[in-house]
Amino acid sequence: MAGNRPLWKWWIALAAGLLAGLALPPWGFPPLLWLALVPLWGLGPGPAMVWGGSAVLVSHRWLLWLHPLDWVGVPLPLSLPLCLLLWLGLGALAGALVAIWRLVVQRLGAERLSTACLAAALWGLVEVLMAKGPLFWIGLGSAVLPGDRALAGLAQWVGAGGLAALQLLLSWWLWRWLVGLIAQRPGHWRSATGWLALVVVLHGWGWWLVQAAQPAAATDRSLSLLVLQPAIPTREKFTGAQQQVLKRRLAAAQSQAEALAADVLLLPEGALALGQPLPRATGVEVLSGGFRQDGVRLYSSLLRFQPGSLDANQALDKHRLVPLGEWIPSLDWFAWSGLSAVGGVDPGPPSRLLSRPGGAVAVAICYEVADGTALVAASRAGAGWLLASANLDPYPRQLQRQFEALAQLRSLEAGRWLVSAANTGPSLVVNPAGAVIDRLPAGVAGTLPVRIAELTAITGYARVGEAPLLLLAAAGAALRVRPRMRQS
Repeated sequence: MAGNRPLWKWWIALAAGLLAGLALPPWGFPPLLWLALVPLWGLGPGPAMVWGGSAVLVSHRWLLWLHPLDWVGVPLPLSLPLCLLLWLGLGALAGALVAIWRLVVQRLGAERLSTACLAAALWGLVEVLMAKGPLFWIGLGSAVLPGDRALAGLAQWVGAGGLAALQLLLSWWLWRWLVGLIAQRPGHWRSATGWLALVVVLHGWGWWLVQAAQPAAATDRSLSLLVLQPAIPTREKFTGAQQQVLKRRLAAAQSQAEALAADVLLLPEGALALGQPLPRATGVEVLSGGFRQDGVRLYSSLLRFQPGSLDANQALDKHRLVPLGEWIPSLDWFAWSGLSAVGGVDPGPPSRLLSRPGGAVAVAICYEVADGTALVAASRAGAGWLLASANLDPYPRQLQRQFEALAQLRSLEAGRWLVSAANTGPSLVVNPAGAVIDRLPAGVAGTLPVRIAELTAITGYARVGEAPLLLLAAAGAALRVRPRMRQS
């Protein structure tokens, strides 16, 4: 039995990682994640690698829905192996990162409170930094939604990175209590009572923040929007038949927007082809996903059509590109168009602020909804609301639910209304308290009239950024220095 004991660590790590993957959105159930994180504190770097890999393979299983890729020129026999390679590669990368984090924990001593503070802060900061790059989609900070909006309310002060650190600290305390319970150490029940009290206090504080963010009587300017969900299959969108369907639906939406006296008509990412004009000129402003070319560079952009114009007058280019789908690392002598139907695109500037005569808006084009700091910066710079423009076809409902959870988290962080316009979903509206108040059915063509307020108030997170994580790291460092000073 003693010789087989190390093997159980690997099985426990695998089971806990699978559980962690399930605890992330679309379920978004924090207590399940706390349990899944407990073994991570007690296992070594090797099992931690298994934990991280299995968690990502479960939470990112929607990547397999890329198959078949023959519509973008990948031979059918290579399609499934390529999708599997991408899925497994991301799992391996996640496993390596978690193993490195666990090695740091091991060197510092996992049982020490100072280590818990430093390690939690490190994890949270790395999530924030990775969200700015191409290889991150969803992390521990998003695990609070949609199942625990009270805890998610703390994002108004600590952001997604702070929420990730909080999950780790709660799991560390739970791990220490379980170790004390098994060893029958004095005071372990007192420790459990303290843990429960902390959970209650955090939920109470978060719920108070959520209630304070509930929309009140409008003192800010009201805005009337109409969202079009075309529901055009991505694998067929550039065929002649589907282009005609799109034109008819867009023209009908323009007429409806005029009849409703809407301020803006919203279309999803990639709704218009390169150089494609609107079906007709109307008195309604249009914000549509599309493409533009500048010299030899091609951009995926949010295009702005001012009232009465057939052609775009302004654009905000997508900055955070999808690996392989829109961009791959390449040299000047080697380039590949990627898996996008339009070929490879170039990144735009990092700012997500679109200034317009009717008021500035913070824009996330598809994958960019994972980066909360960029949208908060745009809100701080004057954006009165958030727009998420996306095309998540042909991915399954799981990815749409993850996108929805990220949209809720972004609205809480920025304290803004968020409107999502997506090709097949989720097309919805989220209020500043992180509640989805209206939506269109997934995969069905339709329009959604929306009325929101352009807000000017700044959240605590917009003011202080990652200062709470830095303070947590400083507290951990102080706890480590204090015993040494006593010894001296």
